[in-house]
Amino acid sequence: MKLDENMLQIFNKDWALVTAGDEKRFNTMTIGWGGVGTLWSKPVATVYVKPCRYTHEFLESNEYFTVSFYDEKYKKALGLLGTKSGRDCDKVKESGLSPRFLQNGVTFEQAYVTLVCRKIYRQDMDIDAIPQFAAERYYQSEAPHTMYVGEVTDVVYSNGK
Repeated sequence: MKLDENMLQIFNKDWALVTAGDEKRFNTMTIGWGGVGTLWSKPVATVYVKPCRYTHEFLESNEYFTVSFYDEKYKKALGLLGTKSGRDCDKVKESGLSPRFLQNGVTFEQAYVTLVCRKIYRQDMDIDAIPQFAAERYYQSEAPHTMYVGEVTDVVYSNGK
């Protein structure tokens, strides 16, 4: 079996959105760090969100979250969703993306694939365990990320499957 290079770069190069909440109240943000794999014999997606981000509140208070991926033409929308806060504005409306409400989460019509994840583990990253180069680059003024691991319970494609 040959490992697809895109699989290793899908978060870093292509970005994604992590979204938590429901039809009544949700928030989303762009992420560039994450992964997919297995844990405890379950397929999982792992995402990292700083506690200062508004989406963190939604990840903490909801059992499910989604991770959705987009074609290059949506890079500007994802850029906006990664720089503006849902606390301050309706950034989803500004982005032009259309929310799509699922049984266990929220995604967007424009996503080519969405992983629906049930949160099975969370851990605040320990600043003392982070390599010095990373601590200096990413955590000078903000607390380290929280890692969320979600069991992938559904995969939703743009064609509705």
